[in-house]
Amino acid sequence: MVPGEVEGERLDVYLAREVPDLSRSRVQKLVADGLVTVNGNVAKANYRVKANDRIVLTVPEPEVPEAVPEPIPLDILYEDADLIVVNKPRGMVVHPAAGNYRGTLVNALLYHCQDLSGINGSLRPGIVHRIDKDTSGVLVAAKNDEAHRCLASQIKEHTVTRVYVALVHGRVTAPAGIVDAPIGRHPVDRQRMAVVSKNARRAVTHYRLLEVFHDYTLVEARLETGRTHQIRVHMSYLGHPVVGDPKYAPGRKNPFSLESQALHARVLGFRHPRTGDYMEFEAPLPPVFREILATLRKERE
Repeated sequence: MVPGEVEGERLDVYLAREVPDLSRSRVQKLVADGLVTVNGNVAKANYRVKANDRIVLTVPEPEVPEAVPEPIPLDILYEDADLIVVNKPRGMVVHPAAGNYRGTLVNALLYHCQDLSGINGSLRPGIVHRIDKDTSGVLVAAKNDEAHRCLASQIKEHTVTRVYVALVHGRVTAPAGIVDAPIGRHPVDRQRMAVVSKNARRAVTHYRLLEVFHDYTLVEARLETGRTHQIRVHMSYLGHPVVGDPKYAPGRKNPFSLESQALHARVLGFRHPRTGDYMEFEAPLPPVFREILATLRKERE
């Protein structure tokens, strides 16, 4: 029932204030869809509420989207009845989520494989681990639940080999090192991760130098743990953020016109879930990465 003190207020303004979980535009959409009635009659957004009006708002259950197969080309490094190993291109999201329900690796896998592990639900079938949208490189997906459980167990036990290559800002001086620093949500920017002590999980990255240039260093980073953005956060923590990283290298020069971080998942190794044999796969550096290194080597000479 509408109280007398708000009489004359627009219906959409009134509802947006009374139902804080809904924005005014969302309220207007519900009104337009005929899901708001006043005294039993379908109302319009510009209706002026009156004292003792009886307003009924119906919010439909959100639709649960499903991943659909799409004929997207895959760079397949290995495949058998239990798993598939692919070289994911930069710019491809691993699985569907809000804002990215098409064009993902899962959409491509569903078209190619038909059957994938269902442990992670309808939007993440087969996905055992992830790499960031703008990170390229090797990734394994499970075709059945047994393979999924075995691979996931290896990741949990830190027995999977995961080696990345990154081009970072500055000249890293130590030939090798270990970053053992916990990672959690950034205390201010919730879209970023950071090295923090509160609400954080242990994160360990082993790194070694591959090449040193005038203003940059090519490093190899091996994950002991697999936290969100781990290598990007840890290299930034060391004062050497990944070149082109929009989140963790703000304000740093980007002479290569990169649209994303110069980070590539080069090696992935694990025990095969059926045979127990150790298998290791390597994805070559993408062309843009190779071109940047060629330019830096030429400048160094």
